[in-house]
Amino acid sequence: MNGILIVDKPQGMTSHAVVGRVRRLFGLRKVGHAGTLDPLATGVLVVALGQATRILQYLMEENKTYRASLLLGMTTDTQDSEGQVIETHETSHLGTEQILDVCMSMVGSIDQLPPMYSALKKDGVPLYKLARQGIEVVRTARTVTIFSLQSLTVQSPHVSFDVCCSKGTYVRTLCHDIGAKLGCGAHLTSLRRLQSAPFTEDDAVTLDEIERSAPEDRHRFLLSIGEALREYPSLVVSDEGVKRLSYGIPPTTDMLAEHIDISEGTLVLLVSLNGPLAITRFAPSRINESRGDFELLKVFNDCGGFE
Repeated sequence: MNGILIVDKPQGMTSHAVVGRVRRLFGLRKVGHAGTLDPLATGVLVVALGQATRILQYLMEENKTYRASLLLGMTTDTQDSEGQVIETHETSHLGTEQILDVCMSMVGSIDQLPPMYSALKKDGVPLYKLARQGIEVVRTARTVTIFSLQSLTVQSPHVSFDVCCSKGTYVRTLCHDIGAKLGCGAHLTSLRRLQSAPFTEDDAVTLDEIERSAPEDRHRFLLSIGEALREYPSLVVSDEGVKRLSYGIPPTTDMLAEHIDISEGTLVLLVSLNGPLAITRFAPSRINESRGDFELLKVFNDCGGFE
């Protein structure tokens, strides 16, 4: 069984535990997820089953949208409400406009220092394991993009907002940094992922819903690879192009069903009437490559896509 499952992750459960339960529910060993959600968080978790795990790297590249709440005046070691309080400050002097201005100043490209309580690794060891031992290591700030902050509500010391951001953004670090900029500290109190790549809450199903269904009916919860990659340009390949792909040779543009108007470097899904064939990069001017006009990134089994 292969496909993409959009899980509405419950609070208190790790993403790893969700993968474990999906393995049990579907009787599969090959299961993975795109974009970790902390135990505190709920919402859209993209889970891949079987051969669909091969496209997880592309789904992880996409932007995400969250609904978050923070508490001003209190800093924790994990930057969220599950951690130990390390500092408290008065917030009564902060006006609503000042808080709103600081929040909106975070929109755009910003540098974030990844938190110690994260799954990033140092010499193969997750940082959160080092943090639990009281060890702090030097981390390098990363540039992330906050595309928008909407539905921003202030009822000091509580602040809530919807944030659309690039991959790799830590929303709890965003909350921490807002507090630091205001000079009072802050931490994340709730987080729900509303969207990951093209997948929204409307696509999501709970683990309990899956468990209540008959094992032979659970395939109905899965999305095909074509549905999972629906935001990619899709090009139909001729029979000759399908044959070339079966030998690992990229097609030329004259093997497409229609004229294309896309920029060089664009990621493209090549398909046939039977389903997806390959994820490629349009590269007609590649040096030292005259066999075709696409760089093959992932070719699916037997050029037949996933069931």
